[in-house]
Amino acid sequence: MSRTYPMLSQRGFVVPTRLKAAAYESASTGGARAKSWKVSGAGPNTAAVQNLPLLRHRARDAIRNDPWAKTAIARLVSNTIGSGIQAHPQHPEDATRKRQKQLWDESGEEIDADGLFDLAGLQTLAARAFFSDGEVLVRRRLRGRRDGLAVPMQVQLLEGDLLPVCKNGPVPGGEIVNGVEFDDKGRRVAYHLLRRHPGEYNRAGVDSTQTVRVPADEIAHVFLALRPGQVRGVPELSTVLLRLHSLDNFDDAVLFRQEVSNLFAGFIVKPHAELGPLGDPVTGGPIETDVDGFSPVVSLEPGGMQELAPGEDVRFAAPPGAGNDYAPFMRQQLMAAAASVGMPYEVLTGDLRDVSDRVLRVILNEFRRSVEQLQWNVFIHQFCRPVWRWWVDACVLSGAMPMPNYYRTRRDYLRVRWVPQGWPYIHPVQDVTAKRMEIRAGLASRTGAVLARGDDPEQVDAESAADQAREQRLGLRYDTQVPADSGPDTTGGQSET
Repeated sequence: MSRTYPMLSQRGFVVPTRLKAAAYESASTGGARAKSWKVSGAGPNTAAVQNLPLLRHRARDAIRNDPWAKTAIARLVSNTIGSGIQAHPQHPEDATRKRQKQLWDESGEEIDADGLFDLAGLQTLAARAFFSDGEVLVRRRLRGRRDGLAVPMQVQLLEGDLLPVCKNGPVPGGEIVNGVEFDDKGRRVAYHLLRRHPGEYNRAGVDSTQTVRVPADEIAHVFLALRPGQVRGVPELSTVLLRLHSLDNFDDAVLFRQEVSNLFAGFIVKPHAELGPLGDPVTGGPIETDVDGFSPVVSLEPGGMQELAPGEDVRFAAPPGAGNDYAPFMRQQLMAAAASVGMPYEVLTGDLRDVSDRVLRVILNEFRRSVEQLQWNVFIHQFCRPVWRWWVDACVLSGAMPMPNYYRTRRDYLRVRWVPQGWPYIHPVQDVTAKRMEIRAGLASRTGAVLARGDDPEQVDAESAADQAREQRLGLRYDTQVPADSGPDTTGGQSET
């Protein structure tokens, strides 16, 4: 809607002027609500790195001290990685594919440059750093034959603190943005890493401000870009840190109030009387005090009887409770915190009150969809695939396995299928029966069903064949048929109980 206002022109004529309102209410600049809304026009990198070290410090402090922040990160890591994201080579030759799989499994046990984890453990640690810090760096470390490794290559995880956000400026043929060097075509060509973690204060010998230039093909940078052109990542808790901090302070205040108020069990009330010569109105003697000069505090013990002087009375304290709105308030705040990290409230807190099986399916399916998005778009693409390429190159360079015509058929050796750990069944009987019906109807394959569980179809087939051969050899008979009356879920998602 527009309004017409008269305006006096230079010649004295009245000219109507139209003041146009914003098409979107949120884009208007008038009104009390709009005037108080201060926004930033920072670009993707300026917005991401503003006070990034402080943001990380606060996120780590919350994870260390706030139970809800710690639980949120733990749930995200466990659902994203689980027992590990497995690699299944897809080379067209069976012998080569099996040899790759065997050698990869052997390398996975010794791939950590720090010697602390296997490959699944490294994935877990990388995911924890990703969610808590917003990013993690994976560096390739080539080894020699004397190290006795199945494949002379390891990887090392580095925190994002080693990539200084303050290192910016032009370089020959490109520029450095927040520690990452780009060429004139916008491609990442190097990372400028600090020689030592800036937070290691008590270690001498190396200047923590010195950086070393590492080629980009030696680094895998795992982070989630929220805007096109973003170079660095931000912690997952960044949008909820202040809320969690205030909520934790409020919860501590309520707890402390209850603790203090319950310390007072009762009060002895003495009758009104004129003070005696020495102060005590009853005995006329001095008022009894403890060693610090304060009135004595009488402790209560179970089954104890306290004798009172004539005229004295006891009044028991009635400390205030936490309030009727305490539980709903905490629930509402935790729901907002869970939504901020993309996690259902029920998963964060374990509170399943008034949640039916059908509702639980909807909640978990939506959560699992977002987790799968992170698995495939971030961890598999930015972590697993670069590590696999490094490993394949190390195999051919070291001769760990025969790889004829590698440079002509390199794509065949790089073919791999990544399989995250499968989701557990919500209702095993109904879920398995439904999957079986999908396979029989041609809507899914048995290979896909096995992969969805996180297992290797070829290994499952080999184990099944070995079981059948052993049963025939030993004369064993097992009932492996699915009962005929096992149909799909007809309870509307409600459990029998």
